[in-house]
Amino acid sequence: MKKKFRIIFMGTPPFAVPGLRALHDNGYDIAMVVTQPDRPRGRGRKVSPPAVKALAQDLGYRVEQPASIKTAEFSDLVSELKPDFLIVIAYGKILPENVLALPRLGTINVHASLLPKYRGPAPIQWAVINGEKETGVCTQLMEKELDTGDLLLSVPEPIHPDDSAGDLHDRLALKGATVLINTLKGLADKTIQPVRQDHSLATYAPMLTKDDGLINWNKPAEFLECFIRGVTPWPGAYTFLGDQRLKIFKSRPVECETAEAPGTILEGFPDELRIATAKGALSIKEIQGAAGKRLSISDFLHGHEIKPGEILG
Repeated sequence: MKKKFRIIFMGTPPFAVPGLRALHDNGYDIAMVVTQPDRPRGRGRKVSPPAVKALAQDLGYRVEQPASIKTAEFSDLVSELKPDFLIVIAYGKILPENVLALPRLGTINVHASLLPKYRGPAPIQWAVINGEKETGVCTQLMEKELDTGDLLLSVPEPIHPDDSAGDLHDRLALKGATVLINTLKGLADKTIQPVRQDHSLATYAPMLTKDDGLINWNKPAEFLECFIRGVTPWPGAYTFLGDQRLKIFKSRPVECETAEAPGTILEGFPDELRIATAKGALSIKEIQGAAGKRLSISDFLHGHEIKPGEILG
């Protein structure tokens, strides 16, 4: 039986957890797990470990959380461990060239799109926002520029009509783990060879901020339905009724003609919140008020009066 590769794993959020577990379950020699420092999280801002750290400690691996990976100390540490590969899944920082060059065989990244489409930090959200019918997971050999490395293995995944970015995230995290293991097996038996990306087909998926969840009613209803799914669960789609912040979770586009300005609540739809957009209307299905919980629209309207003619913005 062939000796399995010696690996340093670099990852931070829940998306990276299935990959680490798959490497463990398949018997790879994991010399070290590198993850981001513990940080305040959630409403209480309690300092918590990254998801990858929690799993790595449970599995008994050495965990390092450097404040910077650009130091000589970090480079020396990686060199001492003599890895065949660095495996990177959503680590959260760009790796410097000298670190990329340290492993014997290269640095492999698991990316949540079919590169060269959706390079960048938010490929899952933007694929849903843009109404794509398909995305996927791929492995690439990392190089200095972001997500431009040679492709190893790409596997598609359909985007279902009701998928939120959170739903798609969870499926791609699991699929990514399978793609990683199949990539390592293919490299070991030489059935996978690196292939250059077609850079002319590249698109970019920029980082989202909290402000990017604000709904622009001057967009068509079909776009807004995709947008709401694409920013759920984070940063979350929201709008304002006066000074009241409303968070929208699910919606449905409705073909209709209306003379009302975009953002106007339409009349004639009891137990329904139908809002004019640039093209058609958007029917809200699940909503949350500033101080409440996530509710169906009928339950929400029983406790909150919203009048036709009022304008969201």
